[in-house]
Amino acid sequence: MRTTVKRLWPMAVFSAASIFGNAWAQPQTTAETGLGQSWPHTFDISASPHWHVYAFENGGIRYIQINDLNGTVRGAFASANGQFLVLPMGLDSQQISTPQQSIGLPSIVTGTVWTEVVYQDTSVVITVTLSTHGTIIWDICEPAECSTHKPS
Repeated sequence: MRTTVKRLWPMAVFSAASIFGNAWAQPQTTAETGLGQSWPHTFDISASPHWHVYAFENGGIRYIQINDLNGTVRGAFASANGQFLVLPMGLDSQQISTPQQSIGLPSIVTGTVWTEVVYQDTSVVITVTLSTHGTIIWDICEPAECSTHKPS
């Protein structure tokens, strides 16, 4: 009986690895639930050590949420077919500029402290800019449009 268990154990591990192998090798970067949470149960896809970025997908619409290092939601937006819609959530929701919803910030042009790309993939680039006045501005655009789209 004992030798039977020893023989079956490697086969069980191999079978489980075969079934779940793709899930372990290529983790999903989007979740279906958790939008608005401080620490959603999904991967942090941020390119920056200063921010957390989480992606969610539901009904063909992609939702991206930006949190600070303390887990505070700073903003979120929906994205589909090159269109962006800022969601009314987070501390900086009024400071998010998209091609469809450009925000007017004349002080940002003259008083930029730093700008950083927080996230980028084939359909979206998220950039954060800090002004000398302490204002944080988020710029959301498609990679091909980012050079022409700037907050006005």
